[in-house]
Amino acid sequence: VAVRGRNVSVNGVAVPEGRPYLHNGISVTWLGDWVAVASGLGARVASDGRQAVTVTVGAELRGGTRGLCGPYNDDPADDFLRPGGDVAPFAASFGNSWKVP
Repeated sequence: VAVRGRNVSVNGVAVPEGRPYLHNGISVTWLGDWVAVASGLGARVASDGRQAVTVTVGAELRGGTRGLCGPYNDDPADDFLRPGGDVAPFAASFGNSWKVP
C-alpha cells in the first residue's frame, strides 16, 4: 500500500478518493480529511495526507511489533529500540535508524 497525500494505491492500482476499498484483507476508508488503511493482521494507519499519521494495533500484537512504534510492551525503557537491538539515546537518532534507503 502506498499513500502520497490523498493518493492511495494498493499493489500499484489507484484507489479512487472517497470510495471504500476491501480486497485480500486490506481495507481503505475515507474519514473526512483522513484516509485509513487497515489490514487483517490487526494494524491500522490513518493519515490526513499532509503531516499527521496515527498507527493503531490490536491487543493481539502486544509484544510483537518493531520499528517507529516500538515493541508495544508498556516498557518505556525500550521505546527507542533500533534495528540492531540497541536503544537510541535520542529521538532523532532513533528515527534516523529506521529510515528506508
